[in-house]
Amino acid sequence: MKFILASASPRRSEILKNAGFDFEIIPSQQEEMVDLSLNPQQVAESLALQKAQSVFNQCKKPTLGADTIVTINGIILGKPKSYENSKELLRLLSGKTHQVITGYAFITENETIVSSDVSFVTFNDLSKELIESYTSLGLGMDKAGGYGIQDGFDFVKCVEGSVNNVIGLPIEKIEKIING
Repeated sequence: MKFILASASPRRSEILKNAGFDFEIIPSQQEEMVDLSLNPQQVAESLALQKAQSVFNQCKKPTLGADTIVTINGIILGKPKSYENSKELLRLLSGKTHQVITGYAFITENETIVSSDVSFVTFNDLSKELIESYTSLGLGMDKAGGYGIQDGFDFVKCVEGSVNNVIGLPIEKIEKIING
């Protein structure tokens, strides 16, 4: 089934291509509306649905939307607002376990499926030099929590759950939905 990916994320696109899917990319232009009364999992699902619904309403073709958030101690960490903020996020995650939640929504004419996947990521203790090296390259600026597990830096001690989820799309669950 050909579908629309309502995301400009190169990581999501790569995961879907590697899984053999035929899709078109139409990024959502929807301004994200976050309901702060929701828990982090509900926030990720709500944002994914907003993106998918926006593009589906425009195209009327099967549409996949996704949104990945990082939480630690119940606090949602967004994308860094600056290089200094990027360093702060990495220091906050250093030596601790956090959650990576990807909400996803798949909309067709007949149904709307909304769910999410949660992975637990434990970071190594990060040195000041490692943080400086990573942030000086501008990496992590477009990623929730300020890092990319796929960027080749020694941040992660272990992952409990889907690594693809941490990268941005739990393909194991997406395949079941799209392939039916």
